[in-house]
Amino acid sequence: MKLISLTMARSTPEMPAEAEQFELAAFFPYKVRLLDRSVSASLTPVYESLFGLSVSEWRTMAVLGSHGTLSAKEIVALSGMDKVNVSRAIQGLREAGLLRRDIDGEDRRRALLRLTERGTDAFRTLVPLVLKREAELLAGLSVQERTTLLTLMERVRRNAEGLSRSA
Repeated sequence: MKLISLTMARSTPEMPAEAEQFELAAFFPYKVRLLDRSVSASLTPVYESLFGLSVSEWRTMAVLGSHGTLSAKEIVALSGMDKVNVSRAIQGLREAGLLRRDIDGEDRRRALLRLTERGTDAFRTLVPLVLKREAELLAGLSVQERTTLLTLMERVRRNAEGLSRSA
């Protein structure tokens, strides 16, 4: 019945013209989502085939590989992932022997996370491969176009964060 009522609602004269002309495929947030999925899907085979890592595990490893010892809360802040995905990634990396979890000597409530020697080796192996894939993704763009793309992406990100804070 809800489907019928939704269909009927579409045909009512109260429907704004914008809604009748709306095309999801042309909607910027939708295009961003498609881009995100395509880019992630192009990178996944690199770290999945060599080390069996998920996207979240790779991102957690990348944050730790770049920043050293961190708490889970710091990984969340630096990665843009939510707490649940970071928690699962930490567990998966620990089970694979790529991450070590220690209790902070100064604050026993805080766990410190760091890559193991095996994790550091995996990170060092993967970095050149994901950078190569990044270059392939950006192939055909000039240096200026790449700079413009990254600048515009950052501007939109800041706009979105501002809107999230004001909501």
